[in-house]
Amino acid sequence: MKKESVGIVETKYFDIADTIKLESGKTLSNVTVAYETYGELNKEKNNAVLICHALSGDAHAAGWHKGDKKPGWWEILIGPGKALDSRKYFIICSNVLGGCKGTTGPASINPETGKQYGTDFPVITIKDMVNVQKILVDSFGIDKLAAVIGGSMGGMQVMQWLVSYPEMVKKAIPIATTARSSPQQIAFNEVGRQSIVADPDWAGGNYYETGKVPKNGLSVARMVAHITYLSDESMYLKFGRDLQDKEEVTYDLSMDFQVESYLHHQGASFVKRFDANSYLYITKAIDLFDLSINNSLIDGLSPVKAKVEVVSVDSDWLYPTEHSMDILTALQANDVEVSFSELKSSYGHDAFLLEKGQLNYIVSRFLADNVVEDLMRTDVITITEKAQVEEAARLMLDNQVTHLPVVTDDKKLIGIVTSWDLSKSIATDSKDLMDIMTKTVKFCKAEDTIEEISHKMKKFDISCLPVVDDDLILQGIITTDQISHLISYI
Repeated sequence: MKKESVGIVETKYFDIADTIKLESGKTLSNVTVAYETYGELNKEKNNAVLICHALSGDAHAAGWHKGDKKPGWWEILIGPGKALDSRKYFIICSNVLGGCKGTTGPASINPETGKQYGTDFPVITIKDMVNVQKILVDSFGIDKLAAVIGGSMGGMQVMQWLVSYPEMVKKAIPIATTARSSPQQIAFNEVGRQSIVADPDWAGGNYYETGKVPKNGLSVARMVAHITYLSDESMYLKFGRDLQDKEEVTYDLSMDFQVESYLHHQGASFVKRFDANSYLYITKAIDLFDLSINNSLIDGLSPVKAKVEVVSVDSDWLYPTEHSMDILTALQANDVEVSFSELKSSYGHDAFLLEKGQLNYIVSRFLADNVVEDLMRTDVITITEKAQVEEAARLMLDNQVTHLPVVTDDKKLIGIVTSWDLSKSIATDSKDLMDIMTKTVKFCKAEDTIEEISHKMKKFDISCLPVVDDDLILQGIITTDQISHLISYI
């Protein structure tokens, strides 16, 4: 185990009490969500990062389960000193609805029948998956996520978060993904599904009680899909036309080439860890994914409020860079603060799981707290100029704060009251807030850099700055404690 790992972790389970209404109109009850967390949720609950996994992923994104030979699927990105630093962030990853790694799916028990769902499980969508994630996030008391990040189908979930819950996402990084599945992607998924349903052991989806699983069908489905995760260059570099365990072609129908053996190995390994019905339902959810409205991505992405970093892979032909550019263009048309990066890699689509250096650089740079908006608190306790000193003292005591911005009814900043001012009120026997509050307030803007406001705080020997817009409307507050917390991880 490397020192930068989060160490030994365990999957946890959250039971949702309420019935889930799906996008199809059907419902699911007794839903369980499997999830893992890394790091600690801070007092303000503003350091949470949600990780969304791809089709064959699960909640185990980082660290090690006891006895495992491999760490979580995004170990390269999550842990102390990495872009998703578990000393700074509270990182959440859950298995998607419809999955087979602990979250309710086709292999789960149907409470109405007492048997496994099989194909009685309702069709789900990416939006349904995100809605379930939202319930899990809410259970932690988190009002806003510092970031939502994911690649491939995980990137679809990121995009859905931006549209479904725009106020809850501060930053987002969709990687190697799309805003709507293309006909070619749907075609590949359908070939995979047909290979499963054509397997006699599938038994109409009710194979759980037969003692058999549709191994051949699921294996072929994985083989077809895995080809789309690689690039032509990566396959040449890894296999070329090298033969497998032989010196010359045998001129029969057996396997001759290493690439054939590799695909068979991938198929056989996948069958051991994934449920065939889950594969059917999750690939169907991918096919149904389309964030456009009346064929317009601009309209479909109009709710987005977060800062977004769109990342593509130059050798990805499953979700080529053109798909990322469509997202970028639509977000720009909606005046969203968006940037773009392209991974240079021969790995193809799988580069989002493998390119350690590039990914850590892109993610850490984007998540870096460079401006006031990245650090400021927006849940500010305020008071009006008409208030009494006693009310200010009570607010400070109850909320454990030392600074109270004084605002008008329309939230315009006109002054500030500090614990020092309250001490002054005792000495002067003042009752009215207007008599003791500081009227010449130092403030900053959301776009000011952390370096600028740090110098300002030091120059004027102050520990707190209200954050205002051009009309002096209060937007938030930033303190030296928040800046010190940031610096401790630089």
